[in-house]
Amino acid sequence: MHRVTIVQRPIEWQNVEGNLRSIEAMLEGVESDVVVLSEMFQTGFVTDPCSVADSGVTLAWMQRMAAKIDAAIVGSVIVRDGDSYRNRLYFVMPDGEVEWYDKRHLFSIGGETRYFERGNSRKVVVWRGVRYMLEICYDLRFPVWSRQRGDYDAIIYAALWPAPRREVWRTLLRARAIENQAYVIGVNRIGDEPSLRYAGDSAVIDYYGRDVVDMGDSCGVNTVELDIESMAMFREKFDVGRDADDFILNI
Repeated sequence: MHRVTIVQRPIEWQNVEGNLRSIEAMLEGVESDVVVLSEMFQTGFVTDPCSVADSGVTLAWMQRMAAKIDAAIVGSVIVRDGDSYRNRLYFVMPDGEVEWYDKRHLFSIGGETRYFERGNSRKVVVWRGVRYMLEICYDLRFPVWSRQRGDYDAIIYAALWPAPRREVWRTLLRARAIENQAYVIGVNRIGDEPSLRYAGDSAVIDYYGRDVVDMGDSCGVNTVELDIESMAMFREKFDVGRDADDFILNI
């Protein structure tokens, strides 16, 4: 079995040091293979990145924490990339190795396109025998981007998804799991920002679209096991992928 831990919590607005301390305390004693945090877990949803772009402090913290608890740490960070900024989902392993995915679908309605450059590369990371596809928040609305190509077992969505659209979040997580016959791990936050409220609903969904865990609006950590062998047997028995349409994605 492969263990995944999801962390749902409020975020102190733009308080990087305080947020990192809070998460570190929550992870005390956790035994897992992967720990998933939310999008922009150390700042909250910031569309003007100039003052909060990570200088390496958060990545260094993720590397220390991954080594400390012997688990991969996953979460989204604002980074400066030359003259532009990226919303980058880091996948940090205990030996310090780092993989990442840059958010493809920027939330233009919320102003992300004014400040961020979008990513153009699909990313799958293999960790302890499980293949994880990395995605961020708004990517959830675009099923072609997350289409199963026989190369992943689970999709991670690190998100800051506001409460008024909570039913969309809940529905689409389950849709992505069903259509791709994969586990879906969605981590959101709870609490308030200056102009937004978040309801949480972080969850792990199995390949049938069933809840393994749904955290509702609670604060805390939850560790579950992914049964990859059973998922593989289900895919072989009920192989809908053989009937899927071919397509070419222009990026």
